[in-house]
Amino acid sequence: RGIACFGPSAAAAQLEGSKAFAKQVMAEAGVPTSMSHVCTSLAEVEAALDQFGPPYVVKDDGLAAGKGVVVTSDRAAAIAHARACLDKGAEAQMVIEEFLDGEEVSLFGITDGVTVIPLQPAQDFKRAGDGDEGPNTGGMGAYSPLPWAPTGLTDDVTARVLQPMVDAMRHRGTPFSGLLYAGLAMTSRGIRVIEFNARFGDPETQVVLANLRTPLGQLLMAAARGRLNELPPLAWQSGYAVTVVIAAAGYPAAPRTGDVINGLAEAAELVGVEVFHAGTSVSDDGSVVASGGRVLSVTAHGETLASAREHAYAAVDLITLEGSHHRRDIAQRAADAVEG
Repeated sequence: RGIACFGPSAAAAQLEGSKAFAKQVMAEAGVPTSMSHVCTSLAEVEAALDQFGPPYVVKDDGLAAGKGVVVTSDRAAAIAHARACLDKGAEAQMVIEEFLDGEEVSLFGITDGVTVIPLQPAQDFKRAGDGDEGPNTGGMGAYSPLPWAPTGLTDDVTARVLQPMVDAMRHRGTPFSGLLYAGLAMTSRGIRVIEFNARFGDPETQVVLANLRTPLGQLLMAAARGRLNELPPLAWQSGYAVTVVIAAAGYPAAPRTGDVINGLAEAAELVGVEVFHAGTSVSDDGSVVASGGRVLSVTAHGETLASAREHAYAAVDLITLEGSHHRRDIAQRAADAVEG
């Protein structure tokens, strides 16, 4: 209808919608990823688990709100998750992968189907508890950029991962325009793709966009109109951003809703802090209450990673939500390494 739209078509978004499809395109594009098997029966699952050995990586082929992946050394738990994935219907399939060691990195690429412009890399924290303990979640915090990242990481990933995928999708006749998010593992054997998303990822978006100075609307419009090659280089402010997610009692298994949130105004008054609402609503008496699992994303900027952490946690400590939990170690290891 002539309306400029940012985002991929349904066909292109299958890069996120189907793990098996993404693996197929990666193979065509020569993009480095883990070895894997697409399974449609428990017999195939058990054979794949035995081939790769523990820790086992079991993925639902489709979308599962950040809870479709199980990484475990317990074979019975791996088989149980696979069974749950396969019980979704006659056409159900799932993916068993080799485990990838090393740090995980998220890199977003804005693309118009031809040109790819990468944003700054980020790292998120998927486990519910400190020290990467507990169940997988949609993400409990993130920071950007990465002080430990090797020089040229962004250019390398763009050249070896993002651009080849965009080129392959265009050659297939289903060009990908929008946001291509690469979840990567920095393994001992080099960069490997863990997964793709066809959208801005939460909570990495909060920290990446906190540092972006180029107007976002200008960037999205250029992508929607196929004019990314006409844009000047992106402008970024110096320093770092850290975000900490405050989750409701019971998250991720059974989040409790309806609890009142206090301290939001006080937290938002802190310099360099923004509090993003994710799972909140306003009750009849005007109070803000929890209405989802990941309730708030408290984001702060600082000239150093340590100062960004301090600002974020100072704001978190002003907010009260009965039974809520959050991680205290977001970006701590990276900040300590810089100081050391």
